[in-house]
Amino acid sequence: MSLHEECGVFGVIEPSVTDVAGIVYGGLFALQHRGQESCGIVVNDDGLFSSHKDLGLLSEVFSPETLARLPRGKMAVGHVRYGTTGGNYRQNCQPIEVNHQKGRLALAHNGNLCNAASLRSALELSGAIFHTTSDTETIAYLLVQKRLKTPSIEEALSAAMPLFEGAYSLILMSPQKLICARDPYGFRPLCFGRTPEGGYAVASESAALKAVGAAFVRDVEPGEILVFSENGVVSRKEHCATREKRLCIFEYIYFSRPDSVLDGVSVHAARLRAGRLLAEALPTEADVVIGVPDSGLDAALGFSQASGIPYEIGLVKNKYIGRTFISPGQNSRIDQVRIKLSAVEEAVRGKRVVLIDDSIVRGTTVGRIVRLLREAGAQEIHLRISAPPFLHPCYYGTDIDSGDQLIACRHSVEEIAALLGADSLFYLPVSCLSSLIGSGAYCGACFDGRYPTPVPADGGGKESFERRLSDKRP
Repeated sequence: MSLHEECGVFGVIEPSVTDVAGIVYGGLFALQHRGQESCGIVVNDDGLFSSHKDLGLLSEVFSPETLARLPRGKMAVGHVRYGTTGGNYRQNCQPIEVNHQKGRLALAHNGNLCNAASLRSALELSGAIFHTTSDTETIAYLLVQKRLKTPSIEEALSAAMPLFEGAYSLILMSPQKLICARDPYGFRPLCFGRTPEGGYAVASESAALKAVGAAFVRDVEPGEILVFSENGVVSRKEHCATREKRLCIFEYIYFSRPDSVLDGVSVHAARLRAGRLLAEALPTEADVVIGVPDSGLDAALGFSQASGIPYEIGLVKNKYIGRTFISPGQNSRIDQVRIKLSAVEEAVRGKRVVLIDDSIVRGTTVGRIVRLLREAGAQEIHLRISAPPFLHPCYYGTDIDSGDQLIACRHSVEEIAALLGADSLFYLPVSCLSSLIGSGAYCGACFDGRYPTPVPADGGGKESFERRLSDKRP
């Protein structure tokens, strides 16, 4: 078991026919860090849906020729995936497409439903046949059920939302409309902007809007439904303010790009504050501060500013390999670490080093980094983590479904430091998390065990549906 990100969603609606697939591709490229298992784009060409989806990175799945084969249109929706429910199989690629009695639907989902198993069981008992092991198909089924009884797709979505428990930032595309929605807790980010041509773009992060030249308008509010059409944009807020906001704090610490702004808070600024808080909480005597690329760099800079210890580039990252957390399998993870990072000997040789990283899951990656610095001649290594220890499963879109292999569940801080080969180890205290974003409105259940929703009775897990199918086989 390893820690992974969840997914990234992007959608666009333009006033005239254009290369919407190219726009979505650009937006997804800016969101590639959120999921590297699979990707897909669905284009709406005057009500006719055309798509391409497959396993792999965007650059692997979409060649210039592949993109050129997708038609021009006024609307498109796309998705990059790391699945937190459902294995890495081609049938789980998104966006999911549905043909139903009242039309077509394409759906892209970021998040994880806590009650996906019970919802799916009820649907199966009523005769539903599932083609994927993703909770997104469960959402699609319920949307279609409601659509058959309601006058519009947005009415169907509003009627279905009370059935969903957990995290969901959605983009839906019907023949005439692009619709987005965010769960009432706002676990996962979602925002929208205006395109240069006068249309609208919806994205998981504001950085993706900038990537395609769209001007950020605002975040989608928790519980809000936005309907984009040729007539403009309509906001529906019947599900707003029904829950206390709980945006995932780890979005600021690790998941999101530093140039994104989530719910009015700069990711870069939050990481700087994390570094400063680390320095203030435990003053450390050292010669140099270095960060683990990429999400540890901002916190390292903040630590340096608060402590007065010089900041150095002590680790160089191979830019042509994805995040180590993305690749499944322990052997693959170790191999990637060996080729992903190298130490700058001139920056660390003979020095007392403060090493800043965003988290420790099992310790494999950071242990290897500590060894790299030792081999480069570091005299001391003081490991500082810009998040608290992972102690609890996450049910809202992060692949932490068991404490069995979480190193902090099995060892004390002193033991972890010894196992990793560090001279000292210090985590950001849980009490500091609210200071990162200036409020206490966040979800940190993976750190403190305080879940905003009921947890899944079966324990959840990325491949829970695969296990259920296996158990049913004779």
